[in-house]
Amino acid sequence: MIGGGISGLVAAHRLRIELGGRAEIAVFDAGTSGGQLRTVDLAGGRFDIGAEAFVARRPEVPALLDELGIADRLVAPAGRRPLVYADGGVHPLPAPTLMGIPAGPDPVAGLVSADTLARIAAEPPRQFTWAPGADVTVGALVRDRFGADVITRSVDPLLGGVYAGSADTTGLRAALPTLAAALDGGAASLSDAVRAALPPARSGPVFGAVAGGYAELIDALTAVIGDVRTGTEVVSLTRVDDGWAVTTKAGTATFDAVVLAVPPPALHRLTSATMPAVAEAVGEIDMSHPTVVALALPADAPLPDASGVLVATDAGLTAKAFTFSSRKWSHLRPDAQYVRVSFGRFGDDPRAVSEEDYVAAASADLVTVTGIDARPLAHAVQRWSPGIPQYRVGHKDVVARAIAALPDDVAVAGAWLDGVGVPACVASGEAAARRLLAGAPAV
Repeated sequence: MIGGGISGLVAAHRLRIELGGRAEIAVFDAGTSGGQLRTVDLAGGRFDIGAEAFVARRPEVPALLDELGIADRLVAPAGRRPLVYADGGVHPLPAPTLMGIPAGPDPVAGLVSADTLARIAAEPPRQFTWAPGADVTVGALVRDRFGADVITRSVDPLLGGVYAGSADTTGLRAALPTLAAALDGGAASLSDAVRAALPPARSGPVFGAVAGGYAELIDALTAVIGDVRTGTEVVSLTRVDDGWAVTTKAGTATFDAVVLAVPPPALHRLTSATMPAVAEAVGEIDMSHPTVVALALPADAPLPDASGVLVATDAGLTAKAFTFSSRKWSHLRPDAQYVRVSFGRFGDDPRAVSEEDYVAAASADLVTVTGIDARPLAHAVQRWSPGIPQYRVGHKDVVARAIAALPDDVAVAGAWLDGVGVPACVASGEAAARRLLAGAPAV
């Protein structure tokens, strides 16, 4: 198992459960286990500064917590709604929308101009042509049908949070597959397609989290797997007669099969010699490099009564989003106010910004959005490297080419395959394990 993020750990966990203790299963990771999931001690409390939550309507994470015996650590948000900062003030986050794309003018009323509202209302009868199977950027489609305001104030803030990209760099078919399906199915307009693609209303929380941070999940997986070798970079992967030779600076070990649960840049490096078609495909995937600044503010800091604030891309701020974690999650300790400030879209280089500058920008933008000017009790900065894969136009074809070129005894897992969220990564780890189990010898 090369890669000890959530995808690789889940794959190793499933293999361990299915093959038992006699199977030799090892996880190699150049850093620490967990990948983009990182929990730190901040002002005396446990706090996630990597991924923060997961989509609760997907079953993968609750099922995994239950299997590991820690289902009681699942927590739900407090029920507050997020806001959008635009035009120098905050507005309710448009709802319902599909990743910020409305099915009519009402959800974005008050956020976009009157001309834009009229354009959205007049969109359904406008001539619309869509070739089934086509792929375009989200920005090209939405700008043509609804105008630029919808992108900068509704779509980009959400895409920036999920993919650390923008509407003009994100492909419709990979990022919004239900919308692509509605268009392929003959929707007469973008409004009609969004209406058809909106998920059905459901009761219960939208998101979930782990009470003590994702470290609890990572520790539980590691305990089952057993052999997790952190700080151990794999320098080469070589085909040998009886499987694959995995070489690190500490030596070489041979395995019958391999799961490559690493980001595209590392996957390209490891497969260039032995699986050139895989390397060629994943070499086309770009990465973004977002950064999270976590602030612990005094307990009396007057955070707004909202789960957070997304920032319009024309608002003139450096930060792209704020999460008022102490408002969003009631399980966090009450003697501090925790805030996450997110930076970085595709094309930004976090190496050019010092930790001190990130903290200063987070504090300054927090003052602009909320008026809170309080000295943090503590802070932490997490630069996501190598970052988040970008789902560009044609991304699904890139993924299909890479998978088709894999040998039977190699599987892949990770956020570049079929979704960047934690549930999608868990699903990719499960799928990688199933692929290898289908051809595994009896142990």
